[in-house]
This record gives sequence, C-alpha cells and structure tokens, in this order.
Amino acid sequence: MSKFVYLFNEGNSGMKEILGGKGANLAEMTRIGLPVPFGFTISTEACNAYYDADKTIPAEVQAQVLEALGELEEKTGKKLGNPENPLLVSVRSGAVFSMPGMMDTILNLGMNDETVEGMAKLTNNPRFAYDSYRRFIQMFSDVVLDVDVFFFERLLEETREAKGYATDPEMTAEDWKEVIQGYKNIVTKHTRKPFPQDPKEQLFLSINAVFDSWNNQRAIVYRRLNKIPSHLGTAVNIQSMVFGNMGDDSGTGVAFTRDPSTGESILYGEYLINAQGEDVVAGIRTPQPIQTLKDEMPAVYQQFIETCNRLEQHYEDMQDIEFTVERGELFILQTRTGKRTAQAAIRIATELVKEGIIDKKTALLRVDPEQLDQLLHRRIDENFERNQLAKGLPASPGAATGKVVFDADEAELLANDGQKVILVRPETTPDDIHGIIAAQAVVTSRGGMTSHAAVVARGMGKACICGCEAMKIDLHEKQFRVGEVVVKHSDIITIDGGTGEIMLGEIPMIEPELSEEFQLLLAWADEERKIGVRANADNPEDSAKALEFGAGGIGLCRTEHMFMDAARVPIVQKMILAETYDERNAALDELLPMQQGDFEGILEVMQGLPVTIRLLDPPLHEFLPDKEELIVEITKLQIQDPESKELKEKEALLKKVRQLDEFNPMLGHRGCRLGMIHPEIYEMQARAIFYAVANLADKGIDAQPEIMIPLVGHVNELKEMRELVNTAAQSIKEETGKDFEYTVGTMIEIPRAALTADQIAEEADFFSFGTNDLTQTTFGYSRDDAEGKFLQAYIEQKVLPENPFAVLDREGVGKLVETGVELGRQTKPGLKTGICGEHGGEKSSIEFCYNAGLDYVSCSPYRVPLARLAAAQATIRHERNNEKQAVIAK
Repeated sequence: MSKFVYLFNEGNSGMKEILGGKGANLAEMTRIGLPVPFGFTISTEACNAYYDADKTIPAEVQAQVLEALGELEEKTGKKLGNPENPLLVSVRSGAVFSMPGMMDTILNLGMNDETVEGMAKLTNNPRFAYDSYRRFIQMFSDVVLDVDVFFFERLLEETREAKGYATDPEMTAEDWKEVIQGYKNIVTKHTRKPFPQDPKEQLFLSINAVFDSWNNQRAIVYRRLNKIPSHLGTAVNIQSMVFGNMGDDSGTGVAFTRDPSTGESILYGEYLINAQGEDVVAGIRTPQPIQTLKDEMPAVYQQFIETCNRLEQHYEDMQDIEFTVERGELFILQTRTGKRTAQAAIRIATELVKEGIIDKKTALLRVDPEQLDQLLHRRIDENFERNQLAKGLPASPGAATGKVVFDADEAELLANDGQKVILVRPETTPDDIHGIIAAQAVVTSRGGMTSHAAVVARGMGKACICGCEAMKIDLHEKQFRVGEVVVKHSDIITIDGGTGEIMLGEIPMIEPELSEEFQLLLAWADEERKIGVRANADNPEDSAKALEFGAGGIGLCRTEHMFMDAARVPIVQKMILAETYDERNAALDELLPMQQGDFEGILEVMQGLPVTIRLLDPPLHEFLPDKEELIVEITKLQIQDPESKELKEKEALLKKVRQLDEFNPMLGHRGCRLGMIHPEIYEMQARAIFYAVANLADKGIDAQPEIMIPLVGHVNELKEMRELVNTAAQSIKEETGKDFEYTVGTMIEIPRAALTADQIAEEADFFSFGTNDLTQTTFGYSRDDAEGKFLQAYIEQKVLPENPFAVLDREGVGKLVETGVELGRQTKPGLKTGICGEHGGEKSSIEFCYNAGLDYVSCSPYRVPLARLAAAQATIRHERNNEKQAVIAK
C-alpha cells in the first residue's frame, strides 16, 4: 500500500518532491525542535492520484487522512468536532516550488454551531470564538463553496456602519453572532444548501478544494510565468490552529531574516496584534514594523530573533517566516527561502560567503541570472525636482512611468497593445496576477510590504508601492484622490518603488550604477566559467556598453544596421537601383568610407578583442520603400501632377521594387546569395574592414576582425566568398604596406550547413550558430507569423514546452548545433564555435551551449552580466554532476 500521508515528525527537508516546500519545511522545523503546531501532510502523489481518479479522493488516501487525524487528536488532546475541547485546523496548499498566494487556504476548520460555544467557554473569550467562526464561514464559502467574498464583505461593512464602528476589533461577540447568521443565510441563498456543520465533511471538501486550486487560472498563469512543471501537483498541509486573535497578548506576522529589497542583514517584517495571519498577507489591515514587537512583547521578540538566526544558519539562506503568538507563546507556522530582489539576492549571496555560511560556488548558484536585468535599467534622475503627490511603503524597488489603470484585465489588454500602464488597486489578489505581469508597476492603497502585491512584484522585479493610505481609490469612477488632487484613468504617473513616492506625469530616468557586490559576484563568475561571453553590437556606443558589462569581444556586428542609417539610405538605394556595374560601384565607393568609419569605431573601442563582422545579410528590398505605399503615392501624382519628374522617379523605383519582390524573402536572395550574385557589395565591405584595421595599426591597436559570411548552405558558397575576402585583404595589404591578421568563418543557420559542417569547415576558421534563423528553418516557422498566430496557443496546449525562439529547442535545433560542432571539429579539431542568436542571453540555452562544447555565447550588451553568471552556473553544475557520477561509479 502506498504512503500518501505523513505526520510532521515523519518527514524532513529532503522530501520536498513528496511533501511540497511547505510540508518539507514544517517537517524539518519539527525535526530540529522548533515550536511548530503539530499536523500532517497529504503528499503531492495524493494530488496526482486525485486527478487520476477523476477529481475524487481515493479511499486509501481518505483512510490515511483519518488515521493521521487520530494521531493529531491524540498529540493535542483535542478532537475535531468535540464541543467540549474542539480541535481546529488550517488546511493549506504546499507546492514543490513556492507559489505565494496562487492556491487556496482555509483557517479555523472544525468550527460549527456547537464548537464555537465550546471555544468561547474554553478561552473565556466569546468575542474571539465568534470572530474565528465568521472568518471560517467566509473563507470556506469562498474557497470551497465558490460564494464570492464580496457578499460577505458587503454585509460586514453594512453591519459595522449600522453600529457606528470604524474597525473590526470594535465588534462584540453578539455583533459577530449576528454577522454569522447573515453569513449562513448568504451561503444558503447561493448554494441552496445550509453551511456544512460536520467537521470531517468540511475537512474533505477543503482537501478537494486545495487539490482543485492546483489548476485554477491564477496558478496556471504563475506556473507558466515561472516555468514550474504542471505535473508536480500540490501537497496539502493539515495543521493544528494557534490563534493570534485571542487578545492583546496575541498576534501574527511575517518576517524575513534579511531585508528582501536591499539584502541588508536586519530583521525585516510586520505583525498585527490580535489578528490572524490572513490579515497581514491579504493587506486588509496595515501592520506594524516587526521591531515594535520588542516593546510590546520583549521576551517573545528575543525568542523570535534567536529562532530567525537558527533558521538562517540551518538553511544557509535568508528565510521568510510566518509566526503567531498565542497568549504570549511563540509558534513558527512556516519558513521558506525568502523571495528577494536582484539587488538583495546579490548582496545576501556575497555576504553569506563573507560570513562563512556558504562558499563562492554556492553563492553563484543562489542568484537567478534572469534577475540581473532588474539592475541594468533606468531609475529616476535624482537631479529632477520631485513633486510628490503621495507616499506609500517602498515594497519593491525600481522606477516606472505609465498610464493609470484600475483593472487587471485592462492592464493586460493595453499592455498587449504596446501601452505602458501602472496598475492601481486597493489591494491585489492572486486573481490579478495577469495584470501585474502586464503592468510596469503596481500601487495599492492598503497592505504592507509582505502583502500579495509586494511579494509578487518583487519576484518579478517590478516596482511596487503598498499601503499608500492617502490614496482614496474609486473603482467605479476609475479615479483616485489624494487630498484635492484627482487622478483619472489613463493619466500618467511615475512611481519610485525604492522610496514609495508617487508623482504626477513623466519624470526623466538615468542609467543604473552597478554595486560593488554585483561586480564581486560577476568576478567570481568569471573565475568559474569555462565558456566565453561576447556581445552583439553594431556601433561604438553599444560596444562600449558591452565592455562595461564585461564582454570578451563582439560576437555579432550586423552591418545592415549601418546601411539603414537615414543619411545613407539614399546612397544605398542608388546602389540597389543601379542598372550597370559602374553605377553600382560608384554608389559603393560613396559607402566605403562610411563603412570604414563604422568598423574603425567599433574595433577601436574593443582594443584588440575579437569582433565578428557579419557581411550584409537581409534582402535588398528591405532598403527600398514599401510597395503598397509607393503605389498610393504614384496614383496621387498621376492625378495631381502627371508630368512631374517625381512621378517618373517613383515609377522607376516601383519597377525595381517589383523586380526584387519575393514570395518568401527570408529564404530568398539574401546573405551569401547576395554576395554570390553581387560580389562587389561584399568586396566593398571587406575592403572597408581592412582599411579600418590598417588605420588602427597606426594607433597601436591590433584589431582582430572575424569576417562572417551569412546564410551559407553549401561549402562552395563559402569557398567563393572566402576567396573574395582574401583577395580584398591582399589588395589592402599591398596598398597600405601593413600586415594584419583576420579570420573568415560562417554563420550556421541553415540545417544543411549543420549537416555538412565537416565539408564547410574546410573553408571556415570559425562557426557562429545563428539560432534565430536556424530555429526558423528547422521548425519551418516564420517567427513573426508564428508568435503572432499560433505559438502561444502551442505553448498553452503543451504542444511545445517553451517558445523555441526564446529558449533553445535542444531536441531539434540543439541536435543540429551539436552535429555542426562535432562534424566541424572532425575536420578542424581547433575550430572556434559560438552562438550569436538571442538564445545566447538565455540561461537554459547558455547551459546547453556549454555542454555542447561551444567556445562562447554572444548576446545583447545588457544581457552580458546574465550570460556571465549563467555560464558560471553551467560550469559549476556540470562539475558537481560529474562528481556525483564519480561517487555513484565507485
């Protein structure tokens, strides 16, 4: 018989796959002797069995739950449903990977019309007992019975107003009894059944609901965003309740052992006196800073500090801890590795090394490379005078400007339309996840720095401000008011998530500055990584930025971007429209000094580091006006000025556009095919490169150009283009009297090139895999059409695991890369290989490139730090995996 249910004292932190993250941590904390309310965990395997049984809890799982419940009753001396001494439990989800707020929780389970009276007598606190019961009815009805929480909130608000109360703590036991009856009436009205009174029925209905929440919409969106597999399932944790709402000697809170925004080694968190945990997390009440607990309950505070230190030392990382104080006694409800900003992740990792808790390699693995993007973008210009409209809690750093929207659906809609928006809500709920993803930033008027909005925004690296109580939000009118100022839907605001400030209008931003810890971590990464990192750059400015971010050269310089400069387009068009060889050469002679200047600028910035220059790649029609627009202009001129010179020029231009028109230009006359038919174009570019190299030699710069021939599919194409480049080089050497080094290689972006790489290597000094086009040609997808028409549906329907243009397809495109490397090195063992598609800046793809034996990856300048860190992580994981295999082999 399979084991599906584990008591807390039967598990440990190594059982995360079975018990989920929360269950494994509860078991581990129980094991090391911390004050954890006892309970049991229903495993992730039980969740999958539930779905296999058509969303029914199998009989053997039910039996094991009842057996564990008996053990819990014996341990606590309480019994579920016993009016004299009732056991109350929480029912919480617990996935393998943390998914804060994405799935459902029920507290105070076991309460009914009888046990509430028993709780009132036992605690001598009827107000507490009936408050707990009404909370349970509301939460259970929302999560399990699918009755919208709005109806309960509206009744509660009407009751408060009728009695003249401002807050919930003013409500008496008799008031809560009245509310409870109203709540039960709401349930009967909406479900056509009375609220369930049998605690065991409540328990199994709640377990069903938590299993069901694994596949609710917000959980699916969160998993997709964070690339969490959908087959894992969730565990369910059943835990005896402790109560933070039993009076002024009770409370509840959430704390981090270090500041999750900055990484500073200080206790960071919030708590509420006389409240339950959901009040803090849901943002219903604005809590107090954790430090003030020192004055309220000094002994509890000291015990909590010691517990935090013990947990951080035990888990060797910053912890996110949920706690409750019941009548002066501290209980730890949960600990998990705390979510943090990129800035905090780097600081925490480097400081844990300095404190001797972890080593450098572990520190490198602690920082998600994708997070580094958060540190490489703009912030508000400090020289700009800020006109602060309001100020809230600085929940997640960063700055953003956008149009105010009040609805998550609209935020997603406008963002998909290319507009920048800031989502403004009283508080966010997990149902707002898609709007938070779409928005530039989030602002809430309620809640603290551990509320849903704060935690989710920090995890995404988005600026967020919470608890801005000066904002009076009117969702119906789509506006908010601060004093006399009214900000309406679509008005533009700027926020600073680092200070909590909200300002009207758009405010200038400046470039980021990288911290010492950031530079230190990347220096450690460079010590570890075994694969080079270059940048894609087409001008001196991007090249300088690449160097600043630590690139070891330029892996892709796209020369067509130089041709598209507005001042050059007329000359380029003259070259394309030329009817004779001499006419074309005249235009190329004009372009040559411009190209020479381009190459000289980039090569000078790189100071002898390798620069891979790709000769002209796109089809020529891209440099000409749009055909449809030309037809419209010609039609107008034929009507308005039929004898004009302009009309004749445009008609000639249209004729040439039609000549160059192709059914499928991406597979047409482009790349090396252009050089084969019009060798004078590639000759001009080669001469410009070599003139630049010769000039830089006078400045003492030993330039290292690597000339790349694009779109080669047959060795004969590369053979002919290589000869053209060599001839140009020899000519410039003789003309200038300078000797210089260079290499000639090709971009592998056609499947045939990968499959015949042994032949192509005869003529190549290097291969650079252009995985953007290689993905298109391997899948037979036009990227723009695929992403716009069907690719997202393919991912949602699990036809494909990822967007292959974002994450390298290892099984198909990856095999071609591996084949190309293997065959190429059979011919030339020392053949240099790299990748210069967008995959060169994606962590999973970088790991693949390292394992495939590539020499370098190349990506955009701003992703160079990411690539350096990802390359180090790939190296460390590979080494550790080899060590494990060696141990197994012994």
